[in-house]
Amino acid sequence: MEKEKLSSTDISDAEWEIMRIIWTLKQAHTKEIIDQIQAKKTWSDSSIKTLIRRLTKKGLLEAKQDGRGFLYLPTVTQTDMMFDATKELLNRICNMNKGDVIFNLVKDSPISKADLEKIKSEIDKKMPTAPEVVACNCLKENVNC
Repeated sequence: MEKEKLSSTDISDAEWEIMRIIWTLKQAHTKEIIDQIQAKKTWSDSSIKTLIRRLTKKGLLEAKQDGRGFLYLPTVTQTDMMFDATKELLNRICNMNKGDVIFNLVKDSPISKADLEKIKSEIDKKMPTAPEVVACNCLKENVNC
């Protein structure tokens, strides 16, 4: 039986903090994770270990025995998780407002020139077939919001 895909909203803000450390380090021992978290937060060792166990149980981390401890590796990329989280959020709002949200994200986010070029290229591809107005998807009948 295929494992059900975990939603990015199925992890807590605290679990996101753990994942960000492991994504940045590519892999990390328990002590490294604890040290990094405790440099920013006042969380106890046991709380951090509980979060790590939860993430492992959820299938987002792989635990490899390394001597007396464990080495943790992510099973999903940060980009994939962020895309899923963003897509879930965008699916909750009216189609007519998605453009404004995306515009403000681009406007207010630090973005490299290379990434801006990718965005511009995608916009150039979509422009010829883009509708003049995106229909509202809030109500059964197509009504302007």
